[in-house]
Amino acid sequence: MAKLHFIDEDITLEIQVGQNILEIALDNSFDLDHACGGVCACSTCHVKVREGFDLFPEAEEEEEDQLDNARDVDLTSRLACQCVLQEDTDQVIEIEVPFWNVNLVQEGPDAAHEAH
Repeated sequence: MAKLHFIDEDITLEIQVGQNILEIALDNSFDLDHACGGVCACSTCHVKVREGFDLFPEAEEEEEDQLDNARDVDLTSRLACQCVLQEDTDQVIEIEVPFWNVNLVQEGPDAAHEAH
């Protein structure tokens, strides 16, 4: 079974084929922001898939449009709600959650500027 390793938090969770990163995080009480409830209508669940990127389907246009609203996007950027594991593997998938990735409505306008 594949494992998700959240790099900065040093938390490792199991993920099965057909599950997405956001649902695994929430099912395991890992606080990953998701203002729209995981329906690809915002960019608050933006993560960077540092290892194992090819285990997920390519981003569709709707996801890419939402990522246009995220900060610090790079070639490994994805929305956690759209990263559905496609194949069974023993690989550890390395995930980085950008430190500023907070729900500004929930946390307030200064939350994205706070140092962590």
